[in-house]
Amino acid sequence: MLFDLPLSRWRSSSYLHRLVGLLGRWQDGSFLLQWGEAIAALLICIILVISPFASTSLIGLLLFACGAFWVLLTLADNLKIGMTPIHLWVSLYWGISAVSTAFSPVKKAALSGFIKFSLLLLLFLLAARVLRSPRLRNGIMTVFLHISLLVSGYGIRREFKGVEQLATWNDPTSKLAQDTRVYSYLGNPNLLASYLIPAVALSLAAFFIWKRWLPKTLAAIMFLTNTACLFYTDSRGGWIAMMALFFVFALLLRYWWAKYLPTFWRLWFLPLMIGAIAALVITAVIFVEPLRLRVMSIFAGREDSSNNYRINVWETVFKMIKDYPLVGIGPGNDAFKQIYPLYAQSGYDNALGAYSVFLEHIVEIGYVGFISFLWFIIGTFGQGLQQLARLRDNRNLQAFWLMAAIASTVGLLVHGLFDTVWYRPQINVLWWLGIAAIASFYDEKKLKNEA
Repeated sequence: MLFDLPLSRWRSSSYLHRLVGLLGRWQDGSFLLQWGEAIAALLICIILVISPFASTSLIGLLLFACGAFWVLLTLADNLKIGMTPIHLWVSLYWGISAVSTAFSPVKKAALSGFIKFSLLLLLFLLAARVLRSPRLRNGIMTVFLHISLLVSGYGIRREFKGVEQLATWNDPTSKLAQDTRVYSYLGNPNLLASYLIPAVALSLAAFFIWKRWLPKTLAAIMFLTNTACLFYTDSRGGWIAMMALFFVFALLLRYWWAKYLPTFWRLWFLPLMIGAIAALVITAVIFVEPLRLRVMSIFAGREDSSNNYRINVWETVFKMIKDYPLVGIGPGNDAFKQIYPLYAQSGYDNALGAYSVFLEHIVEIGYVGFISFLWFIIGTFGQGLQQLARLRDNRNLQAFWLMAAIASTVGLLVHGLFDTVWYRPQINVLWWLGIAAIASFYDEKKLKNEA
């Protein structure tokens, strides 16, 4: 029941769904709407192309354009398909955020955050529609991979040429105090690491999907470049997220090949892959001193300045949650920045977020909103696995994009345990694009039968 919601019942009782297709007659004679899906894909590609380099206001304007175009396409949709269980979970998540905004102690700031959140959900709605087309899906993923190659390639170049450190990103008392952490065009190494998590997953998927050896070679170069640049960010959360990504991708590959593997490999494929990755990591930690020092700082507790700062922020956030447990203080970092100083310790009163996506959800939209978020995440992964089983039975290579979407969302969630960089629009766009990619694989036959 969690993964298969009765969408037909919702459609029959929803006043909003009755608006779908309202302009259906116009679509038949409109030159613009005849190319609607391609135009929508172009808008998404423009956001992906400019997001590493553009201001948040420009990204917001493009998100508004995507939302407006989705409304137009939906009103002119004669087929009335596209709704999936994931859409309903997202709607619940959005609705609780609206309630949190209404009860926020800083309503104006919360409203600003809610509007930004709503614009991102409109991007999700448009992308989930457009990505149903394998041709457009391939095109959008290819555009992102080429942009990520530019971003990661520039980051690697700065690792060897040197780059000014824009903030104190390393503990000033450690041996790595002067170590270079690359940030490419994104201005922050942790932000760059989060940006590259989907790039690593999608470039790995491209190797299996793209035909002929020249495109496959390009995919391999993209994978190695993205992985290397993520390593050079020195982002501990990013490294852990990358390991989680590889682990999930390995599980999904084992599932994909299960029927075709000999008995030995069915039993030992996953243990051997995990063992190889673990051996590589342990060897690197032992013999590469900068890596060893950075990894050991994870366990340094308050002795590491970065750890200490996060711990102090978390303690303050728990105090905020205690006073606003049900629906939180309201969505968005503007609301957080207004309430946080009232609880913060002296010297730690300028945090931009809770340094944990999960804590951020609780403090912004309360335990009620956090439960809806977890339900949405679990349901989305459940839907993804269902669709992967269907694609495996059909031997549809598009399944590798689905694997990458699942693995990258897991990676972003793992990174989110220790940071909130994916609240930045550059990362949030990729998060919702991954969710949209999973939703886009919902069985077309079900969509048409339930329409």
